[in-house]
Amino acid sequence: MPRTLPAPTDSRTSHPSRSPKGQPLTDPNPLTLRVAIVGAGPAGIYAGNILANSVAAGGGTVSIDLFDSLPAPYGLIRYGVAPDHPRIKGIVNSLHEMLDAGSIRFLGNVEVGRDIAIDDLQARYDAVILATGAIRDAALDVPGIDLPGSYGAADFVAWFDGHPDVPREWPLDAAEVAVIGNGNVALDVARVLAKHAVDLRSTEVPDNVLAGLEASRVTDVHVFGRRGPLDVKFTPIELRELGEVPDVDIVLAAEDFAELELAAGSSNQLKVILRTFQAWRTRGTTGASRRLHLHFWHAPVAVLGDERVEGVRFERTAPDEHGVVRGTGELRDIPVRAVYRAVGYYGTPVVDAPFDNTRGVIPNVEGRVIAASGAAPVRGLYATGWIKRGPVGLIGHTKSDAMETIAHLVADAEAGLLAVPVIGSDVLELLDEREVSYTTWDGWLALEAHERGLGAAHLHTRERVKVVPRGEQVEISRADSLALS
Repeated sequence: MPRTLPAPTDSRTSHPSRSPKGQPLTDPNPLTLRVAIVGAGPAGIYAGNILANSVAAGGGTVSIDLFDSLPAPYGLIRYGVAPDHPRIKGIVNSLHEMLDAGSIRFLGNVEVGRDIAIDDLQARYDAVILATGAIRDAALDVPGIDLPGSYGAADFVAWFDGHPDVPREWPLDAAEVAVIGNGNVALDVARVLAKHAVDLRSTEVPDNVLAGLEASRVTDVHVFGRRGPLDVKFTPIELRELGEVPDVDIVLAAEDFAELELAAGSSNQLKVILRTFQAWRTRGTTGASRRLHLHFWHAPVAVLGDERVEGVRFERTAPDEHGVVRGTGELRDIPVRAVYRAVGYYGTPVVDAPFDNTRGVIPNVEGRVIAASGAAPVRGLYATGWIKRGPVGLIGHTKSDAMETIAHLVADAEAGLLAVPVIGSDVLELLDEREVSYTTWDGWLALEAHERGLGAAHLHTRERVKVVPRGEQVEISRADSLALS
Protein backbone atom coordinates (compact mmCIF):
# COMPACT_ATOMS: atom_id res chain seq x y z
CA MET A 1 0.00 0.00 0.00
CA PRO A 2 1.42 3.42 -0.88
CA ARG A 3 2.52 5.31 2.22
CA THR A 4 2.29 8.88 3.35
CA LEU A 5 5.91 9.98 3.60
CA PRO A 6 7.58 12.97 5.20
CA ALA A 7 8.23 15.78 2.76
CA PRO A 8 11.59 15.25 1.05
CA THR A 9 14.06 17.93 0.16
CA ASP A 10 14.61 17.83 -3.60
CA SER A 11 17.14 20.21 -5.09
CA ARG A 12 15.59 19.67 -8.54
CA THR A 13 12.43 21.59 -7.66
CA SER A 14 11.75 25.01 -6.29
CA HIS A 15 8.86 27.42 -6.17
CA PRO A 16 9.29 29.79 -9.14
CA SER A 17 9.18 33.52 -8.84
CA ARG A 18 5.83 34.89 -10.03
CA SER A 19 4.55 38.14 -11.43
CA PRO A 20 1.77 40.04 -9.63
CA LYS A 21 -0.72 38.32 -11.92
CA GLY A 22 0.58 34.92 -10.90
CA GLN A 23 2.33 34.09 -14.16
CA PRO A 24 5.66 32.23 -13.89
CA LEU A 25 8.79 34.25 -14.54
CA THR A 26 12.22 32.70 -14.84
CA ASP A 27 12.85 29.70 -12.63
CA PRO A 28 16.49 29.02 -11.77
CA ASN A 29 15.59 25.38 -11.08
CA PRO A 30 12.81 24.37 -13.49
CA LEU A 31 10.91 21.16 -12.87
CA THR A 32 12.28 17.87 -14.12
CA LEU A 33 9.66 15.19 -13.61
CA ARG A 34 8.90 11.59 -14.46
CA VAL A 35 5.20 10.77 -14.18
CA ALA A 36 3.21 7.57 -14.70
CA ILE A 37 -0.47 7.69 -15.64
CA VAL A 38 -2.57 4.55 -15.22
CA GLY A 39 -5.44 4.51 -17.71
CA ALA A 40 -5.29 5.59 -21.37
CA GLY A 41 -8.85 6.81 -21.74
CA PRO A 42 -9.81 10.48 -22.16
CA ALA A 43 -9.10 11.25 -18.48
CA GLY A 44 -5.56 9.87 -18.61
CA ILE A 45 -4.72 11.40 -21.99
CA TYR A 46 -6.08 14.82 -21.01
CA ALA A 47 -4.08 14.68 -17.78
CA GLY A 48 -0.87 13.83 -19.64
CA ASN A 49 -1.36 16.56 -22.22
CA ILE A 50 -2.18 19.21 -19.60
CA LEU A 51 0.81 18.15 -17.50
CA ALA A 52 3.21 18.26 -20.46
CA ASN A 53 2.02 21.74 -21.45
CA SER A 54 2.08 23.06 -17.88
CA VAL A 55 5.62 21.93 -17.15
CA ALA A 56 6.88 23.10 -20.54
CA ALA A 57 5.32 26.55 -19.96
CA GLY A 58 7.45 26.85 -16.82
CA GLY A 59 10.62 25.94 -18.70
CA GLY A 60 10.79 22.45 -17.22
CA THR A 61 10.76 18.96 -18.70
CA VAL A 62 8.54 15.98 -17.98
CA SER A 63 8.68 12.36 -19.08
CA ILE A 64 5.21 10.77 -19.11
CA ASP A 65 4.39 7.08 -19.44
CA LEU A 66 0.74 6.20 -20.04
CA PHE A 67 -0.18 2.64 -19.00
CA ASP A 68 -3.32 0.74 -19.92
CA SER A 69 -4.45 -2.83 -19.34
CA LEU A 70 -5.81 -2.96 -22.90
CA PRO A 71 -3.58 -3.22 -25.99
CA ALA A 72 -5.19 -0.14 -27.59
CA PRO A 73 -5.65 3.39 -26.24
CA TYR A 74 -8.77 5.59 -25.81
CA GLY A 75 -10.60 3.57 -23.15
CA LEU A 76 -14.23 4.70 -22.97
CA ILE A 77 -14.14 6.15 -26.48
CA ARG A 78 -13.16 2.81 -28.02
CA TYR A 79 -15.02 0.48 -25.66
CA GLY A 80 -17.82 2.50 -24.05
CA VAL A 81 -19.47 4.56 -26.80
CA ALA A 82 -22.01 3.02 -29.17
CA PRO A 83 -20.60 2.41 -32.68
CA ASP A 84 -23.31 4.57 -34.29
CA HIS A 85 -22.03 7.69 -32.49
CA PRO A 86 -19.38 8.99 -34.92
CA ARG A 87 -19.88 12.52 -33.61
CA ILE A 88 -18.80 11.57 -30.08
CA LYS A 89 -16.09 9.28 -31.39
CA GLY A 90 -14.68 12.32 -33.21
CA ILE A 91 -13.04 13.13 -29.89
CA VAL A 92 -10.57 10.41 -30.88
CA ASN A 93 -9.04 12.82 -33.40
CA SER A 94 -8.11 15.20 -30.59
CA LEU A 95 -6.79 12.39 -28.36
CA HIS A 96 -4.79 11.02 -31.29
CA GLU A 97 -3.06 14.37 -31.77
CA MET A 98 -2.12 14.48 -28.08
CA LEU A 99 -0.51 11.04 -28.14
CA ASP A 100 1.02 11.51 -31.58
CA ALA A 101 2.81 14.67 -30.40
CA GLY A 102 5.42 12.46 -28.71
CA SER A 103 5.35 13.97 -25.22
CA ILE A 104 3.44 10.97 -23.84
CA ARG A 105 4.63 7.37 -24.23
CA PHE A 106 1.81 4.83 -24.51
CA LEU A 107 2.39 1.39 -22.97
CA GLY A 108 -0.60 -0.89 -23.50
CA ASN A 109 -1.42 -4.45 -22.42
CA VAL A 110 0.11 -3.69 -19.01
CA GLU A 111 -2.11 -4.23 -15.99
CA VAL A 112 -1.09 -2.43 -12.83
CA GLY A 113 -1.47 -4.89 -9.98
CA ARG A 114 -0.64 -7.88 -12.16
CA ASP A 115 2.23 -7.03 -14.51
CA ILE A 116 3.55 -4.15 -12.46
CA ALA A 117 2.74 -2.84 -8.98
CA ILE A 118 2.10 0.68 -7.76
CA ASP A 119 5.25 0.31 -5.64
CA ASP A 120 7.18 -0.42 -8.85
CA LEU A 121 5.84 2.79 -10.36
CA GLN A 122 6.46 4.92 -7.28
CA ALA A 123 10.06 3.70 -7.20
CA ARG A 124 10.58 4.96 -10.77
CA TYR A 125 8.42 8.08 -11.03
CA ASP A 126 8.00 11.32 -9.13
CA ALA A 127 4.23 10.95 -9.28
CA VAL A 128 1.57 8.43 -10.31
CA ILE A 129 -1.86 9.50 -11.60
CA LEU A 130 -4.68 6.96 -11.47
CA ALA A 131 -7.21 7.38 -14.30
CA THR A 132 -8.73 3.90 -14.47
CA GLY A 133 -12.31 5.10 -14.90
CA ALA A 134 -15.43 3.06 -14.22
CA ILE A 135 -16.28 0.09 -16.42
CA ARG A 136 -18.40 -2.08 -14.11
CA ASP A 137 -22.16 -1.83 -13.63
CA ALA A 138 -23.52 -0.30 -10.45
CA ALA A 139 -25.67 -2.73 -8.49
CA LEU A 140 -29.47 -2.74 -8.61
CA ASP A 141 -30.62 -4.24 -5.33
CA VAL A 142 -33.94 -5.87 -6.16
CA PRO A 143 -35.00 -9.52 -5.84
CA GLY A 144 -34.37 -11.63 -8.93
CA ILE A 145 -31.76 -9.31 -10.44
CA ASP A 146 -29.34 -12.25 -10.79
CA LEU A 147 -31.71 -14.48 -12.75
CA PRO A 148 -30.53 -15.77 -16.14
CA GLY A 149 -31.59 -13.20 -18.71
CA SER A 150 -30.64 -10.27 -16.46
CA TYR A 151 -27.62 -8.29 -17.68
CA GLY A 152 -25.55 -5.26 -16.87
CA ALA A 153 -25.59 -2.51 -19.47
CA ALA A 154 -21.81 -2.09 -19.18
CA ASP A 155 -21.30 -5.72 -20.15
CA PHE A 156 -23.56 -5.35 -23.19
CA VAL A 157 -21.81 -2.14 -24.24
CA ALA A 158 -18.44 -3.90 -23.90
CA TRP A 159 -19.75 -6.69 -26.14
CA PHE A 160 -21.06 -4.50 -28.96
CA ASP A 161 -17.92 -2.35 -28.77
CA GLY A 162 -15.65 -5.38 -29.17
CA HIS A 163 -13.93 -5.36 -25.78
CA PRO A 164 -11.36 -8.16 -25.83
CA ASP A 165 -12.19 -9.48 -22.35
CA VAL A 166 -15.90 -10.29 -22.81
CA PRO A 167 -17.49 -13.29 -24.58
CA ARG A 168 -17.78 -13.09 -28.36
CA GLU A 169 -21.46 -14.04 -28.38
CA TRP A 170 -24.44 -12.37 -26.73
CA PRO A 171 -27.91 -13.93 -26.23
CA LEU A 172 -30.47 -11.92 -28.21
CA ASP A 173 -33.22 -14.52 -28.23
CA ALA A 174 -35.81 -12.51 -26.26
CA ALA A 175 -38.50 -10.68 -28.25
CA GLU A 176 -39.42 -8.31 -25.40
CA VAL A 177 -36.65 -6.64 -23.40
CA ALA A 178 -36.57 -4.16 -20.52
CA VAL A 179 -33.89 -1.52 -20.00
CA ILE A 180 -33.92 0.07 -16.54
CA GLY A 181 -32.44 3.56 -16.47
CA ASN A 182 -32.92 7.00 -17.99
CA GLY A 183 -29.37 8.04 -18.87
CA ASN A 184 -27.34 8.09 -22.08
CA VAL A 185 -26.13 4.53 -21.54
CA ALA A 186 -29.72 3.29 -21.22
CA LEU A 187 -30.58 4.94 -24.54
CA ASP A 188 -27.46 3.51 -26.21
CA VAL A 189 -28.42 0.03 -25.06
CA ALA A 190 -32.04 0.46 -26.09
CA ARG A 191 -31.14 1.90 -29.50
CA VAL A 192 -28.68 -0.87 -30.34
CA LEU A 193 -31.17 -3.53 -29.22
CA ALA A 194 -33.96 -2.00 -31.32
CA LYS A 195 -31.88 -1.14 -34.37
CA HIS A 196 -31.65 -3.46 -37.37
CA ALA A 197 -28.14 -4.80 -37.96
CA VAL A 198 -28.15 -3.47 -41.52
CA ASP A 199 -28.18 0.06 -40.12
CA LEU A 200 -24.95 -0.62 -38.20
CA ARG A 201 -22.95 -2.09 -41.07
CA SER A 202 -21.34 1.22 -41.95
CA THR A 203 -19.90 1.61 -38.43
CA GLU A 204 -16.79 0.04 -36.88
CA VAL A 205 -18.89 -2.66 -35.21
CA PRO A 206 -16.93 -5.96 -35.04
CA ASP A 207 -17.98 -8.81 -37.33
CA ASN A 208 -19.04 -11.08 -34.45
CA VAL A 209 -21.31 -8.34 -33.09
CA LEU A 210 -22.85 -7.68 -36.49
CA ALA A 211 -23.59 -11.39 -36.87
CA GLY A 212 -25.19 -11.48 -33.41
CA LEU A 213 -27.40 -8.48 -34.13
CA GLU A 214 -28.46 -9.92 -37.49
CA ALA A 215 -29.78 -12.99 -35.65
CA SER A 216 -31.54 -10.94 -32.96
CA ARG A 217 -35.17 -11.77 -32.18
CA VAL A 218 -35.86 -8.48 -30.40
CA THR A 219 -39.09 -6.75 -31.42
CA ASP A 220 -39.96 -4.59 -28.41
CA VAL A 221 -37.60 -2.69 -26.13
CA HIS A 222 -39.08 -1.09 -23.00
CA VAL A 223 -37.09 1.66 -21.25
CA PHE A 224 -38.13 2.47 -17.68
CA GLY A 225 -37.34 5.56 -15.65
CA ARG A 226 -38.19 6.18 -12.01
CA ARG A 227 -38.84 9.87 -12.63
CA GLY A 228 -40.85 11.81 -15.18
CA PRO A 229 -40.18 12.77 -18.81
CA LEU A 230 -38.58 16.08 -17.84
CA ASP A 231 -36.20 14.48 -15.33
CA VAL A 232 -34.35 12.29 -17.83
CA LYS A 233 -30.57 12.23 -17.65
CA PHE A 234 -29.90 11.80 -21.35
CA THR A 235 -29.19 14.68 -23.69
CA PRO A 236 -31.56 16.09 -26.33
CA ILE A 237 -29.24 14.81 -29.04
CA GLU A 238 -29.41 11.26 -27.67
CA LEU A 239 -33.19 11.53 -27.49
CA ARG A 240 -33.62 12.83 -31.03
CA GLU A 241 -31.46 10.02 -32.39
CA LEU A 242 -34.04 7.50 -31.20
CA GLY A 243 -36.60 8.95 -33.57
CA GLU A 244 -34.19 8.63 -36.49
CA VAL A 245 -33.77 4.85 -36.27
CA PRO A 246 -35.28 3.26 -39.40
CA ASP A 247 -38.23 0.87 -38.99
CA VAL A 248 -38.54 1.51 -35.25
CA ASP A 249 -41.60 3.18 -33.72
CA ILE A 250 -41.35 5.22 -30.50
CA VAL A 251 -44.25 4.38 -28.18
CA LEU A 252 -45.24 6.72 -25.33
CA ALA A 253 -47.96 6.25 -22.71
CA ALA A 254 -50.39 9.18 -22.46
CA GLU A 255 -50.65 8.79 -18.68
CA ASP A 256 -46.93 9.58 -18.31
CA PHE A 257 -47.49 13.00 -19.84
CA ALA A 258 -50.67 14.04 -18.03
CA GLU A 259 -50.56 17.67 -16.88
CA LEU A 260 -46.93 17.89 -18.01
CA GLU A 261 -45.65 21.43 -18.47
CA LEU A 262 -42.40 23.29 -18.20
CA ALA A 263 -41.68 25.37 -15.13
CA ALA A 264 -40.83 29.03 -15.51
CA GLY A 265 -37.18 29.50 -16.40
CA SER A 266 -36.74 25.98 -17.76
CA SER A 267 -33.55 25.41 -19.72
CA ASN A 268 -33.40 25.22 -23.50
CA GLN A 269 -32.40 21.58 -23.08
CA LEU A 270 -35.67 20.76 -21.32
CA LYS A 271 -37.64 22.67 -23.96
CA VAL A 272 -36.04 20.60 -26.73
CA ILE A 273 -36.74 17.38 -24.83
CA LEU A 274 -40.41 18.27 -24.36
CA ARG A 275 -40.81 19.26 -28.03
CA THR A 276 -39.29 15.93 -29.05
CA PHE A 277 -41.72 13.99 -26.86
CA GLN A 278 -44.66 16.02 -28.15
CA ALA A 279 -43.64 15.39 -31.76
CA TRP A 280 -43.55 11.65 -31.15
CA ARG A 281 -46.96 11.68 -29.45
CA THR A 282 -48.42 13.58 -32.38
CA ARG A 283 -46.88 11.25 -34.95
CA GLY A 284 -47.99 8.05 -33.24
CA THR A 285 -46.95 4.64 -34.54
CA THR A 286 -46.33 3.76 -38.17
CA GLY A 287 -46.49 -0.03 -38.13
CA ALA A 288 -42.70 -0.50 -37.93
CA SER A 289 -41.39 -4.01 -37.33
CA ARG A 290 -39.77 -2.98 -34.03
CA ARG A 291 -40.93 -0.74 -31.21
CA LEU A 292 -39.12 1.23 -28.52
CA HIS A 293 -41.39 1.98 -25.55
CA LEU A 294 -40.44 4.80 -23.16
CA HIS A 295 -42.02 4.41 -19.72
CA PHE A 296 -41.78 7.00 -16.94
CA TRP A 297 -42.80 7.04 -13.26
CA HIS A 298 -41.79 3.37 -12.85
CA ALA A 299 -39.49 2.17 -10.03
CA PRO A 300 -38.26 -1.45 -10.25
CA VAL A 301 -39.38 -3.64 -7.34
CA ALA A 302 -38.37 -7.13 -8.49
CA VAL A 303 -37.30 -9.15 -11.49
CA LEU A 304 -39.81 -11.95 -11.94
CA GLY A 305 -39.20 -15.55 -12.93
CA ASP A 306 -38.24 -18.98 -11.64
CA GLU A 307 -35.46 -20.31 -13.83
CA ARG A 308 -34.99 -17.20 -15.95
CA VAL A 309 -36.38 -13.69 -16.41
CA GLU A 310 -40.10 -13.65 -17.15
CA GLY A 311 -40.94 -10.06 -16.29
CA VAL A 312 -40.26 -7.05 -14.09
CA ARG A 313 -42.48 -5.72 -11.31
CA PHE A 314 -42.60 -1.94 -11.01
CA GLU A 315 -44.18 0.45 -8.55
CA ARG A 316 -45.82 3.45 -10.09
CA THR A 317 -44.29 6.68 -8.76
CA ALA A 318 -45.38 10.31 -8.60
CA PRO A 319 -43.98 13.58 -7.24
CA ASP A 320 -45.28 14.80 -3.87
CA GLU A 321 -46.09 18.42 -3.05
CA HIS A 322 -42.36 19.14 -2.70
CA GLY A 323 -41.45 17.52 -6.01
CA VAL A 324 -39.91 14.45 -4.35
CA VAL A 325 -40.65 11.27 -6.30
CA ARG A 326 -42.30 8.63 -4.14
CA GLY A 327 -44.01 5.29 -4.65
CA THR A 328 -47.79 5.28 -5.01
CA GLY A 329 -48.30 1.67 -3.95
CA GLU A 330 -49.60 0.70 -7.38
CA LEU A 331 -47.71 -2.33 -8.71
CA ARG A 332 -47.44 -3.32 -12.36
CA ASP A 333 -45.94 -6.48 -13.84
CA ILE A 334 -44.42 -6.05 -17.29
CA PRO A 335 -43.74 -9.33 -19.17
CA VAL A 336 -40.25 -9.41 -20.70
CA ARG A 337 -37.70 -12.17 -21.27
CA ALA A 338 -34.57 -10.12 -20.67
CA VAL A 339 -33.66 -7.11 -18.55
CA TYR A 340 -30.69 -4.74 -18.74
CA ARG A 341 -29.82 -2.53 -15.79
CA ALA A 342 -28.37 0.82 -16.79
CA VAL A 343 -28.37 2.54 -13.42
CA GLY A 344 -24.79 3.77 -13.49
CA TYR A 345 -21.20 2.60 -13.43
CA TYR A 346 -18.91 1.62 -10.58
CA GLY A 347 -15.25 2.58 -10.37
CA THR A 348 -12.40 0.21 -11.14
CA PRO A 349 -10.12 -0.36 -8.12
CA VAL A 350 -6.36 -0.41 -8.51
CA VAL A 351 -4.48 -3.05 -6.53
CA ASP A 352 -2.79 -1.53 -3.47
CA ALA A 353 -4.41 1.88 -3.98
CA PRO A 354 -7.00 3.23 -1.52
CA PHE A 355 -10.59 2.61 -2.60
CA ASP A 356 -13.98 3.71 -1.31
CA ASN A 357 -16.24 0.68 -1.75
CA THR A 358 -19.37 2.69 -1.01
CA ARG A 359 -18.85 5.38 -3.63
CA GLY A 360 -16.79 3.29 -6.05
CA VAL A 361 -13.99 5.87 -6.26
CA ILE A 362 -10.43 6.35 -5.07
CA PRO A 363 -10.73 8.68 -2.06
CA ASN A 364 -9.13 12.01 -2.79
CA VAL A 365 -9.22 15.72 -2.12
CA GLU A 366 -9.31 17.57 -5.45
CA GLY A 367 -7.23 14.84 -7.03
CA ARG A 368 -4.75 14.25 -4.21
CA VAL A 369 -5.31 10.63 -3.12
CA ILE A 370 -5.95 10.02 0.58
CA ALA A 371 -6.07 6.71 2.43
CA ALA A 372 -9.25 7.64 4.31
CA SER A 373 -11.45 10.62 5.09
CA GLY A 374 -9.44 13.29 6.85
CA ALA A 375 -6.11 11.56 6.23
CA ALA A 376 -3.06 13.30 4.79
CA PRO A 377 -2.52 12.91 1.03
CA VAL A 378 -0.55 9.90 -0.12
CA ARG A 379 2.69 11.40 -1.38
CA GLY A 380 2.97 11.46 -5.15
CA LEU A 381 -0.34 9.67 -5.81
CA TYR A 382 -3.18 11.41 -7.67
CA ALA A 383 -6.50 10.57 -9.35
CA THR A 384 -8.49 12.04 -12.19
CA GLY A 385 -11.64 11.27 -14.18
CA TRP A 386 -14.45 8.99 -13.07
CA ILE A 387 -12.26 7.12 -10.60
CA LYS A 388 -11.76 10.49 -8.89
CA ARG A 389 -15.28 11.93 -8.87
CA GLY A 390 -17.59 9.07 -9.81
CA PRO A 391 -19.19 8.18 -13.17
CA VAL A 392 -21.02 11.44 -13.76
CA GLY A 393 -20.73 14.08 -16.45
CA LEU A 394 -19.87 13.96 -20.12
CA ILE A 395 -16.51 13.13 -21.68
CA GLY A 396 -15.62 16.80 -22.00
CA HIS A 397 -15.87 17.25 -18.24
CA THR A 398 -12.80 15.10 -17.75
CA LYS A 399 -10.63 17.85 -19.21
CA SER A 400 -11.49 20.41 -16.52
CA ASP A 401 -11.27 17.62 -13.98
CA ALA A 402 -7.72 16.83 -15.11
CA MET A 403 -6.75 20.50 -14.90
CA GLU A 404 -7.55 20.52 -11.18
CA THR A 405 -5.52 17.37 -10.50
CA ILE A 406 -2.54 18.54 -12.54
CA ALA A 407 -2.55 21.95 -10.86
CA HIS A 408 -2.12 20.24 -7.49
CA LEU A 409 0.56 17.88 -8.81
CA VAL A 410 2.59 20.77 -10.22
CA ALA A 411 2.14 22.78 -7.02
CA ASP A 412 3.38 19.82 -4.97
CA ALA A 413 6.36 19.43 -7.28
CA GLU A 414 7.21 23.12 -7.01
CA ALA A 415 7.01 22.87 -3.22
CA GLY A 416 9.32 19.84 -3.15
CA LEU A 417 6.60 17.54 -1.80
CA LEU A 418 7.05 14.66 -4.23
CA ALA A 419 9.02 11.56 -3.31
CA VAL A 420 12.24 11.25 -5.27
CA PRO A 421 12.41 8.11 -7.50
CA VAL A 422 14.99 5.60 -6.28
CA ILE A 423 15.30 3.63 -9.52
CA GLY A 424 16.57 5.46 -12.57
CA SER A 425 16.30 2.71 -15.18
CA ASP A 426 13.59 2.73 -17.84
CA VAL A 427 10.43 0.85 -16.86
CA LEU A 428 10.72 -1.07 -20.14
CA GLU A 429 13.61 -3.02 -18.62
CA LEU A 430 11.30 -4.25 -15.86
CA LEU A 431 8.54 -5.14 -18.31
CA ASP A 432 11.00 -7.02 -20.53
CA GLU A 433 12.41 -8.83 -17.50
CA ARG A 434 8.89 -9.95 -16.58
CA GLU A 435 8.14 -10.89 -20.20
CA VAL A 436 5.20 -8.53 -20.46
CA SER A 437 4.01 -8.21 -24.06
CA TYR A 438 3.43 -4.48 -23.92
CA THR A 439 2.21 -2.50 -26.90
CA THR A 440 3.29 0.98 -27.97
CA TRP A 441 1.98 3.96 -29.93
CA ASP A 442 3.61 2.68 -33.11
CA GLY A 443 1.91 -0.63 -32.42
CA TRP A 444 -1.45 1.10 -32.13
CA LEU A 445 -0.88 2.85 -35.46
CA ALA A 446 -0.21 -0.56 -37.01
CA LEU A 447 -3.39 -2.02 -35.45
CA GLU A 448 -5.42 0.98 -36.57
CA ALA A 449 -4.14 0.63 -40.13
CA HIS A 450 -5.01 -3.07 -40.04
CA GLU A 451 -8.57 -2.36 -38.87
CA ARG A 452 -9.04 0.27 -41.55
CA GLY A 453 -7.79 -2.23 -44.09
CA LEU A 454 -10.44 -4.70 -42.95
CA GLY A 455 -13.02 -1.98 -43.47
CA ALA A 456 -11.73 -1.15 -46.95
CA ALA A 457 -12.20 -4.80 -47.90
CA HIS A 458 -15.96 -4.19 -47.64
CA LEU A 459 -15.88 -1.99 -50.75
CA HIS A 460 -15.54 1.14 -48.62
CA THR A 461 -18.90 0.64 -46.92
CA ARG A 462 -17.17 0.36 -43.54
CA GLU A 463 -14.59 2.78 -42.19
CA ARG A 464 -12.96 0.10 -40.09
CA VAL A 465 -13.66 -3.30 -38.57
CA LYS A 466 -12.46 -3.75 -35.01
CA VAL A 467 -10.13 -6.59 -34.14
CA VAL A 468 -11.56 -8.15 -30.97
CA PRO A 469 -9.29 -10.92 -29.59
CA ARG A 470 -6.61 -9.54 -27.26
CA GLY A 471 -3.97 -11.91 -28.56
CA GLU A 472 -4.59 -10.83 -32.15
CA GLN A 473 -4.43 -7.15 -31.19
CA VAL A 474 -1.12 -7.69 -29.41
CA GLU A 475 0.33 -9.74 -32.27
CA ILE A 476 -0.51 -7.06 -34.85
CA SER A 477 0.73 -4.26 -32.58
CA ARG A 478 4.05 -5.97 -31.84
CA ALA A 479 4.74 -7.42 -35.28
CA ASP A 480 7.27 -4.75 -36.31
CA SER A 481 9.14 -4.74 -32.99
CA LEU A 482 9.37 -8.54 -32.95
CA ALA A 483 10.67 -8.54 -36.52
CA LEU A 484 13.52 -6.22 -35.45
CA SER A 485 14.45 -8.23 -32.36
